Amino acid sequence: MVEREARGEGDLSGAMARIARRYGLTVWQVERLRKGRNKTIEAGLFSRIRAAYLAEVERQISKLQHELAIERATLGETDAVERAEAAVRELAAKAADAKARTLS
Repeated sequence: MVEREARGEGDLSGAMARIARRYGLTVWQVERLRKGRNKTIEAGLFSRIRAAYLAEVERQISKLQHELAIERATLGETDAVERAEAAVRELAAKAADAKARTLS
């Protein structure tokens, strides 16, 4: 998530701060998780991190859907676009299922 958030070289600390702020974490928590220094993790923190990850997955799915809409408008009905749309729909359903399991 940190790599996707970074806006270029030298923005690592800024990216971690934005992620921490967006998902209710501390920069220290994000840094320790990024570097794999945690031996254990409390359940509440794990839930927030999982929710943050699923939110990022949803953002990526939304971007893919937008790109596919552009491709459909440009190329029209093609097998490749239809297969890609089916794959994105399947991914979106899996993400929604994972989010529902997290909330319950």
